[in-house]
Formats: sequence, C-alpha cells, structure tokens
Amino acid sequence: MHELENVLRPYAWGSTTAIAGLLGRPASGGPEAELWIGAHPDSPSVALSYAASGSRGAHAAGSEDGGRRPLDELIAEDPVRHLGSDSIAEFGPRLPFLLKVLAAERPLSLQVHPTLDQARAGFAREEAAGVHRSAAERNYKDAFHKPEMLFALSPFEALCGFRPAVESRRVFLHLAACFDLAGLELPPLLPQLLADLAQPDEHAALRAAFERLIAGGESVSHATAMIVAALISGAPMAPHQAELSTVVNLNGEYPGDPGVLISLLLNRISLAPGEAVYLPAGNVHAYLNGLGIEVMASSDNVLRGGLTPKFVDVHELLRTVAFEAVGVPALSPETTMLGQELYRPPFREFQLQRIELVPGAEPVPLAQSGAAVIIVVSGSVLLDSPKGDLRLGRGASAFLPAAEAPVNVHAVSGATGTALAFAVTTALKA
Repeated sequence: MHELENVLRPYAWGSTTAIAGLLGRPASGGPEAELWIGAHPDSPSVALSYAASGSRGAHAAGSEDGGRRPLDELIAEDPVRHLGSDSIAEFGPRLPFLLKVLAAERPLSLQVHPTLDQARAGFAREEAAGVHRSAAERNYKDAFHKPEMLFALSPFEALCGFRPAVESRRVFLHLAACFDLAGLELPPLLPQLLADLAQPDEHAALRAAFERLIAGGESVSHATAMIVAALISGAPMAPHQAELSTVVNLNGEYPGDPGVLISLLLNRISLAPGEAVYLPAGNVHAYLNGLGIEVMASSDNVLRGGLTPKFVDVHELLRTVAFEAVGVPALSPETTMLGQELYRPPFREFQLQRIELVPGAEPVPLAQSGAAVIIVVSGSVLLDSPKGDLRLGRGASAFLPAAEAPVNVHAVSGATGTALAFAVTTALKA
C-alpha cells in the first residue's frame, strides 16, 4: 500500500476554503477547485514507498526508488501486480478511474462527454489532422470516454440532462406572459423556442431548441439580456423560482452566454449531503455550487457547450449530445452482506464505497476489484492487508495494489469520533 500526495487544481471557479476545511489543513489563499487522486498522466498522484519489513506502515525514506514515485510510473513498472490481470484485460495497463474532491464556488462550464466510440474516432481524427494535444481547439485529449458520478458532501446544485420538452416550454411560456403583462416587447427568440419545443417528436424538439440557442449568436445574447432585465425588474419567477434564479445568476457570471438560456432545457437539481447522481455519455450538465466526491473514468475529454470563455466546437458538440429527456439519474447505495455501502453506476470503470466507522466498530472489508484508492475525510482509519498495515488520518489518501487485497478498514483503537472514508475500485465484480 502506498500513501499518496495529490495534485490540487486551482481553477478559478473553485472554493478558497471548502477542500481545506474538509481535509483539515490550512487554505492556500487561492481557489482550490479539484484534488486529483489517481494516475491520470496530466496530474498523477505521487506514491510514497513503505518498508516491507520492520515497523509495519513506517515510511521507507531510503527505499530504492527514493521513496516517491508518480503513480502512473509506479503502475507501469508492474501492471499485473498493481492493477490485476482482469483490469488489464478490460481497460489496458492503466488505472481506469480517477477520484476527485471537487469544490465549486462558481458554475463550471456546460459540458458533455463522448461515448467510447466517439472518443476513439475523435482522437484518431485529430491526431491524423496534426492538432496539437494542448491546442485550445482540441476536443479529444485521449481515446477514452469519461462517464462520471458525484456524491454530495454539502448541499450541491447542478444542471443535469434534458427534461421533457413540455416542461421547458412551460418556463418559456411563463417568460412570454411576463413580457405581455408588463407591456414589454417580446424578444423574437421566445416564439421561436416555443415553436421548437412544441414539436411532437421529443428528440427533434430538444435538438431544435438547443441548436437555436448554442448557435444563435447575437440574437441569443439580446434575448438573454431582455429576459434577465425583466426578471431583475420584478417579473414573477414563481412557479419556476429555481430555474429563473439560475438564469439571473448564470448571466451575472457569463453575460449573454448561450448556456444561460440552455439551462432552462435541463433538469435543475439540488442534492442534499449523501445524495449522488451519475452522468453517462451525452448528458449535458454543469455543476453550479457545492462540495462533493467526484469519480470518473480516467479521461480528459470534454465538449463544452457554454458558460465558459474556452473553445466551443458547436458542430462536434451537436454530434455528441444525446437529445433525450431523462429523469434525474440518482444513484442510491447498495449494502452488501459484508456491510459494504456501495454506489454502483452503470459503468465498468468504477464504483464508490462509503466507509463510516464509529469507535470500536467491526472492520469493514474494502470492496476491491483490481486496484483501489481511498481518501479519509474525517477521523482516522487503519488499513489492514496480508502484506502490511497503513494508518491514514483526516485528509490522507492511499493507493492499494490489486496484489495486496483483501484489505480491511478498521476504526483506530482509542480514537474518538466517527471516521469517514471513500474508496474507489473497478466494477468488474459488481
């Protein structure tokens, strides 16, 4: 087992206090958006080596690798030991998942992720065209898909997937009525959107409205300004308070951006702490605010659709989006016969285990299929494997090679207070 040092991403939308507060360390003073825990080549964790004999769990500063190795390099030295043969057969000699602690103070970009086939084809196409992987106009950074899930640690606000066209049409009808009651000129875009959303075929209705907004240019900016001005001036938001308040807030961050009105096509969700959602390929989404544990397939493929100054490839975006109304893809836990609390989205690359231990509690077996990573967000735990022990306190994390399974997670003897940890492994045995 290897304790990890992880990379903190300081994106501008990140909270300045949430991650530091969760992990019990001083804040950096700048935005702290994402803590990456894994072997993604852009920001791999650093694995610390431990002595194989002597004091179990003692750091081996004098080990042959100097005691510190990037996790992707460590895995590459012996993929079978670290990942297991089943994981390699399914995903190749790479850690197939990435765990993040995510803290959004401001909205993230409106985005969608490709299917595996789309990612492979898009990556090959851009490689053949000679588009540099760091170029702003590059869509596909790798040949992998990026399904995700989000477990809320705090109240968490998000946009997630299309809702039925008829529901979005009600919101735009409400806006049109507000202009009419106030004797204001109706933005030309509103009747057009109402006609789009009235189409009997749901796929066609959602695509027409989305395409009109994403490619509308100045007409969309003008309509957004008129709508926001009316709302700020006192136009009634009820019974669509959450959606229309979101429009006002998003426009404050990204004035006139097409994503402001696209938000009205999407499910506006509020997660309580402990609730989770999953995000398959083609799902248009944006995190708005909150602290959570995010798990994903290890990829960096993102097609943006607004709420960002970054490159938006409208043509490729429209090829990637799944134009279908979906319910909120909530994810409930499963409790196994061993007392494991598991969150299993319909993806092979990962599953999440929540581990809560009160002092004196019986150990909980770690659900492990191949490699695993774990982070402690409260209290302390002791990891016990046939090859050694490792104690992790609040804010600490570790990589658990496949060859060191099975691992049991213990409450630390003599500790006070509840310990809480999150672990990720593949779903190959789910």
